[in-house]
Amino acid sequence: MREEALLNALQPQMVEWRRYLHRHPELSYHEEKTSQFVAGKLKELGLDVSTQIGGGHGVLAVLKGGKPGKTVALRADMDALPIQDEKTCDYASEVKGVMHACGHDGHTSTLLAVATYFSQRQKDVEGEIRFIFQPAEEVCPGGAQGMIQAGVLEGVDVIYGVHLWTPFAAGTAASAPGPLMAAADEFFIDILGQGGHGGMPHVTVDSVVAGAALVMQLQSIVSRSVDPLKPAVVTIGTIQGGSAQNVIAESCRITGTVRTFDEETRELIRKRIEEISLLTAQTYGAEVKIDYLMGYPPLVNDDEETGRFFREAPGVFGEEQVSRCEKIMPAEDFSYYLQHVPGCFMFVGAGNPDIQAIYPHHHPRFDFDESAMLSAAKLLVTMTQSYQGWE
Repeated sequence: MREEALLNALQPQMVEWRRYLHRHPELSYHEEKTSQFVAGKLKELGLDVSTQIGGGHGVLAVLKGGKPGKTVALRADMDALPIQDEKTCDYASEVKGVMHACGHDGHTSTLLAVATYFSQRQKDVEGEIRFIFQPAEEVCPGGAQGMIQAGVLEGVDVIYGVHLWTPFAAGTAASAPGPLMAAADEFFIDILGQGGHGGMPHVTVDSVVAGAALVMQLQSIVSRSVDPLKPAVVTIGTIQGGSAQNVIAESCRITGTVRTFDEETRELIRKRIEEISLLTAQTYGAEVKIDYLMGYPPLVNDDEETGRFFREAPGVFGEEQVSRCEKIMPAEDFSYYLQHVPGCFMFVGAGNPDIQAIYPHHHPRFDFDESAMLSAAKLLVTMTQSYQGWE
């Protein structure tokens, strides 16, 4: 099969690119050298390349085929995380406190290989292919909205994306129609009391007591306000207040995250957090300030394009290696693209205990099976050619 031979030949190059990027990670909104590296490789392919897209370090490459047809967009993210790399390998991060702990180096390298493949078959391309290299996926508000506002989806008929996923074994793939990844919202609650001596509580307003009560009250939202058939999470991540054992704290701060899969539940939880916070603070004679950040929306796959995945992926991975994915609570700003055009986000297994690719995403020793990049490239090529109707 011609396609497979061309892609197989790119595997060593993908590994080389990935290891270079892994040694030189850059944080969200700071992907300057990464975008220069990507743009340079794309220009070598003779593609129409635009940089600094979306007011940041986004890169867009456009390939116009030799035949008329539909426009397919493919997206990869490029940013790293503020985590110290604890791996002992020759491609470990050389930047203190920064590493690719989520596989974005692999996503970037995979899409570069796909761009290389299609540039070698440009005359056969039926329509147009856009390669979107997006910055700042890891930090809200994220880079997707800026890319969209810059026009990367204008005229696009469909979009696909992959995530190398170590919880799944290398050589497998999974996706699902409808809601797949959760919306991720954040809240910051400041309870303002009246501090004083620990032995004279009656002349104070204890913000820590009010905060402790609020933590317990917020845990009732999912169990008592949300439809039990709709998945949701309210997690308190931090509670901070006080400075000494014999001082009643003037203020207390509570922070947390909310995960949901539909807008109705998302808005309900926000409303309940605000109501309960206000009423609990009032009960203890305190005041409250709430800063609620609406993060990425739920990632909702298109039914038809997910059906395409289930038709085409077995040809890449094998019938038994393709599965329907359960909903997962992590979020992805690929969700914004899917609000504008139909598409499918797909997980490609990248875990392998034989090479210690066993650590979860965002772990200091995170790594993945690099053969997964070839599988991901084949999947993106197959989905693109299927949509454009290649013979």
